[in-house]
Amino acid sequence: MKVGIIFDLDGTLLDTLADLADATNHALEQFGYPPRSMEYIRSVIGNGALQLIRLSMPEDADRDAQEVLQVFKNHYQTHCNVKTAPYPGILDALAVLSQTYPIGIVTNKPHAAAAALCEAHFPGIFTLGEQAGTPRKPAPDMVRNTMTALGVDTCIYVGDSEVDVLTAQNAGVPCLSVLWGLRSREQLIDAGAVHLCKAAADLPHAIQTLLRT
Repeated sequence: MKVGIIFDLDGTLLDTLADLADATNHALEQFGYPPRSMEYIRSVIGNGALQLIRLSMPEDADRDAQEVLQVFKNHYQTHCNVKTAPYPGILDALAVLSQTYPIGIVTNKPHAAAAALCEAHFPGIFTLGEQAGTPRKPAPDMVRNTMTALGVDTCIYVGDSEVDVLTAQNAGVPCLSVLWGLRSREQLIDAGAVHLCKAAADLPHAIQTLLRT
């Protein structure tokens, strides 16, 4: 059986929080809405850009979220790689893992931005972002489509949020939850996470251990 490794992007491979917060607050400010704190935005990342905007807008907002989303997307597309960088140890871990396993990336980030970021930081790795016609995570479709593209029979799914735990469950694959991302250990365990990884340098060993269970 051929095994692949599929990663979430935001909070797992890339620290994108600052650029996402800047783009969100830019969009909010264009409509006269108050900005959100970095910690608030951290708490609502993971379910796609539209949900991020909906949850960041005031409850009494008088504009449609799609309008605000378009401003966010326009700004983020050209400012998505200003402060964004791989987490420490990620590039080395990917270099080790790619010697043994096909690697893919699945994210609820809009596909254009995801593809641009991954080409800049992880060139050559298959990337699938949110696109019209494909249900986003936690639906299993994006993971299954990526498995097909990688030519693997199964995978380990690596992510940092409750959305990722549920995505893996829905896809019927094991989940490795990382502790350097957007959610705390407690939040991940509450979401049902079983297998945890403390540091990116530990990823190859953690994946080997999980495959033996």
